[in-house]
Amino acid sequence: MNTDFRVASLPVASIAELDRLGDEIAELSAHLDAATAHLLDLIRDFDARGGWGNGFRSCAAWLTWRIGLDPGAARERVRVARALGTLPRLAQALARGELSYAKVRALSRVATPETEERLLGVGRAGTAEHVERIVRAWRRVDRNAEAAEAAMLHKSRALHVYQDEDGMVVVRGRLDREAGAVLIQALAAARERLYRQTRNVSAETFRPTRPWNLRPWPSSRRTRWA
Repeated sequence: MNTDFRVASLPVASIAELDRLGDEIAELSAHLDAATAHLLDLIRDFDARGGWGNGFRSCAAWLTWRIGLDPGAARERVRVARALGTLPRLAQALARGELSYAKVRALSRVATPETEERLLGVGRAGTAEHVERIVRAWRRVDRNAEAAEAAMLHKSRALHVYQDEDGMVVVRGRLDREAGAVLIQALAAARERLYRQTRNVSAETFRPTRPWNLRPWPSSRRTRWA
């Protein structure tokens, strides 16, 4: 059916009524988005203050029980609420009704304080479906970049241990975070063990050969160290 032809064939009064209904739908949707922004602010504060910790595993579980959200939708609300805490431009755009919740939900998956302004422009320029496609492509690029960075870091790992001409052991290396943490813990444990051994040896070295006792002085009532 040709919708444009159907609308054009309607009386002028009917077209004006449809325009009014369309404007009302758009205005009400903006109000709903603004209310959603306020709701997300409340959820973020409630979550941060542990208001759900009275028998529930998480804030999402509490939302499922209290307001009847689907568990997946509840988790998504909590995720978006947390993300908007560091994305003030997206939060303001939602509060003003400039972006729908659907767009903000998608953009918050990839947005950072550094990319927020650019992604805000994407949200204003396209439909929710268009924004979803861009976000999916953005995430693929991010994953590829992370994989390339991980591969580069993996290749740059090295650990060299050798003795120099003085007989001292020299350690040089470049490790990833996990391996580095293990090495640091091992060195700390070795240092503590060496410290205890040194302290015990020092105590044994300077221990007197016989105990110090107080003995009566033969010619007086004073005492002397024997």
